[in-house]
Amino acid sequence: MTDSQPIRVFIADDHPVVRAGIVGLLSQEPDIHIVGETGDGGQVEHLAAHGAPDVLVLDINMPGLDPVAVTRRLAAQRPGLRILVLTAYDDEAYVTGLLSAGATGYVLKDEALDTLVAAVRAVARGESWLSQRIAGRLARKALAREPVAPGPLTPRERQVLRLLALGLSNDEIAERLVITKRTAQNHVSNIYGKLGLNSRAEAVLYAIRHGLVDVGEVKEP
Repeated sequence: MTDSQPIRVFIADDHPVVRAGIVGLLSQEPDIHIVGETGDGGQVEHLAAHGAPDVLVLDINMPGLDPVAVTRRLAAQRPGLRILVLTAYDDEAYVTGLLSAGATGYVLKDEALDTLVAAVRAVARGESWLSQRIAGRLARKALAREPVAPGPLTPRERQVLRLLALGLSNDEIAERLVITKRTAQNHVSNIYGKLGLNSRAEAVLYAIRHGLVDVGEVKEP
């Protein structure tokens, strides 16, 4: 996806009124194009895989849907697909399970109208997006854990991790550090591999836990 191309979005929600509202909201934006929608949880994986969206807006409470398994498979099959979870559930088990499976963002339905457009744009840029309520809860949980020794990161990788946690995209990291985009991507890949991370949201929590950023610095909606 380039700046001149619209963000291709697929909507999966089994409530027709909610789905229509989301489609109507996003369709008003000139840089967003709806490529499909479904209310059938059993069809999400097939339709999202073949509709070539950039962003999947996924309601996890759909009949016939195993959200963690589907998220994990789609993340593996289509690494460029950004999965934005949209739900009423803020249970930590749901959140951490889906983020670990490869979801890029987590938006609560009670704040969706105010934040959904911005969340879609953010995840399309490769950034993570967490509901403010979810981010605060996970940060408090991370800070409450016993500290562990930092991973074997180089000084440059620690810089990159800090910028990731502050919400910068790979392009912005490259610009900030005066390095190429490919080098920035390589640093991010190395960080994930060394620390066993699966998503930018996990990188944020790691950076908070190890003092690379303060909770108040983390980019919020």
